Amino acid sequence: MRILIYSYNYYPEPIGIAPLMTELAEGLVKRGHEVRVITAMPNYPERQIYEAYRGKWYLNEYKNGVQIQRSYVWIRPQPNLLDRVLLDASFVVTSFFPALLGWRPDVILSTSPSLPVCVPAALLGWLRACPVVLNLQDILPEAAVHVGLLKNKLLIKVFAALEKFAYHTATKISVIADGFVENLLSKGVNSQKIKQIPNWVDVNFIRPYPKENNPFRAEHNLKDKFVVLYSGNIALTQGLETVVKAASQLRHIQDIVIVIAGEAKGLQRLQQYCLDCGADNVLLLPFQPRERLPQMLAAADVGLVVQKKNVISFNMPSKIQVLLASGRALVASVPETGTAAKAVRQSGGGVIVPPEDSQALANAILELYQHPEKLKNLGYHSRQYAVEHYAFEQALTHYEELFYSVTTERQIVESPVISKQEG
Repeated sequence: MRILIYSYNYYPEPIGIAPLMTELAEGLVKRGHEVRVITAMPNYPERQIYEAYRGKWYLNEYKNGVQIQRSYVWIRPQPNLLDRVLLDASFVVTSFFPALLGWRPDVILSTSPSLPVCVPAALLGWLRACPVVLNLQDILPEAAVHVGLLKNKLLIKVFAALEKFAYHTATKISVIADGFVENLLSKGVNSQKIKQIPNWVDVNFIRPYPKENNPFRAEHNLKDKFVVLYSGNIALTQGLETVVKAASQLRHIQDIVIVIAGEAKGLQRLQQYCLDCGADNVLLLPFQPRERLPQMLAAADVGLVVQKKNVISFNMPSKIQVLLASGRALVASVPETGTAAKAVRQSGGGVIVPPEDSQALANAILELYQHPEKLKNLGYHSRQYAVEHYAFEQALTHYEELFYSVTTERQIVESPVISKQEG
């Protein structure tokens, strides 16, 4: 098949949707498909276009057999409301031209966020007479409203209309967790339109390497320490202040070190919070290159998943699959009834504590520090569950089957029309 992936985020961005879409695109190429990616100039998470890509309106690249067509976007490091609108609007406009002028796809995969991408994807699907699969990584605008990112009433109405448009125009909607399914059904989306495919992890790349002689531990003076790791986005949905508070409550135990790796702006905010709380047992580090990710994960005794109270059915952190594959115990400070909690509970590889409760988080970390057998048992179940449920090849097969099904259905619908014209 010829598959067009319409995704705002892609390689070389290190976290979030970008690594997932990169792995998917390259995996499809390895299976013999022709893949073209429509994406923005890389800018995440720093919110500024990477130096090598500045000053360009369009750029055509090839990486591991994937054609990558990049376009300019309006991006500012500290965006106000207008900047956020211009960011989405600029990508909608600039990305459409390379998407339209390239070869005709058999199927389009459109990722959300960014939600406004559904407009050019739907228009392209109509012009090229090909099915569109909408891949939901977050439920927007619901997620943005809940965490206070979107407050303007007019914009909320606009995004709500875009959400309805996206669901209506998509041939199929792929979702990453059952909480998403329930959310869409409550909004009147036909169950036949929804396909649940969890996000994946490359279990051959992320493995449970030993902590002994770990270069990451050696580099950051973590030898013989009990390392609790959070790596990822430092945003409104996480509330990492809870982690810093928990660290301050454990600082009397010198063996315990909390490591937080993330983007520079978020780290600056947390640095001040660490000083305010006296949390001198927190090590703040910048994002590590992707090739060092297995090493960093293997340096940890415990991996953290953190969410605020108001993040429930519309967010499933992709770091869960990655932490599970690393064979480490998880401590999830997440809503008890949420999608993330359910995933951790099903895996048998972690413990769940109430969100935004630093004392509960500190107690859970202390419990695992004091009971190494429990720690080892959770880590064993983590790896086992990741291999059985989140292996990349399994997810790739599901997407391939989904793409084949929508193209076949389109052919069946169109064939009577063609026969009538021929007659």
